[in-house]
Amino acid sequence: MQYDDKVKNRLKRVEGQIKGILRMMDEGKDCKDVITQLSASRTAIDRAIGVIVSANLVECIRQMEESGDDRTHEDVVQEAVDLLVRSR
Repeated sequence: MQYDDKVKNRLKRVEGQIKGILRMMDEGKDCKDVITQLSASRTAIDRAIGVIVSANLVECIRQMEESGDDRTHEDVVQEAVDLLVRSR
């Protein structure tokens, strides 16, 4: 699967958020502020997961149809749902 620049940029922003959180911890910032930033980072990661899974789902269905794969659309969708569930 090819990962587009939008997804990579999302994760680079998360990386920046995590570095900022570590800096906040080093500076002894209030735990409420640290937790707020951790929550924002988790949300950003969850959204990145959603984008990747949905792009992968589209690609899998396209490949399935081109190759004559025996799986049904429901099978492929279920695999995508399973990925999302495991990510939580």
